[in-house]
Amino acid sequence: MTGIEVRRRRTGWDVVLGALVLLAGLVVLGDTVVATVVSVLFIGWMAVIGGLVALAGAVMRIGRAGFWPTAVGGGLLLVIGLMFVRRPGAGAVALTLLAGALFLAGGITRLVAAAQSPAGRGVLIFSGVVSTVLGLIVLFDIWTASLTLLGILLGIQAVMEGVSLLLFGRLHVDVHADERAATQP
Repeated sequence: MTGIEVRRRRTGWDVVLGALVLLAGLVVLGDTVVATVVSVLFIGWMAVIGGLVALAGAVMRIGRAGFWPTAVGGGLLLVIGLMFVRRPGAGAVALTLLAGALFLAGGITRLVAAAQSPAGRGVLIFSGVVSTVLGLIVLFDIWTASLTLLGILLGIQAVMEGVSLLLFGRLHVDVHADERAATQP
């Protein structure tokens, strides 16, 4: 029987990487508008590349099952990527609208879960209210939010990842932990 052991491991490289990611997050938070544009362009180019790869994969499947879903998906991904690259402002608005909708849906879901479950109700209510308010702020002021929201979210995520790496390191997954323990005297 194979066992899986998951543990935290922090090395010197984790500290260096954590410091670099933390610094990158602070730089992103320093100019959120530029970070928003760069992130939209990055997503756009990745969608263009992904769409081209999917279309190439569809060409390899001509005459077999799965051709049409792959071709249509690749084509849509290519078109979305080209739209993001050509009009980063419109891409930022689209992604901000999606983020606002996700905040709102997540907040409402947490509030409903808090109403149904007494365990952790206070945390769920607080988190649900914060997410719902964030979603409403984004959706009611989409034009202002689209300039900065993605950059702010990217910066906060990078700062949190950097702090997490600095403090805790990475997860180390050991798949054969039980086998090694059984064979050692």
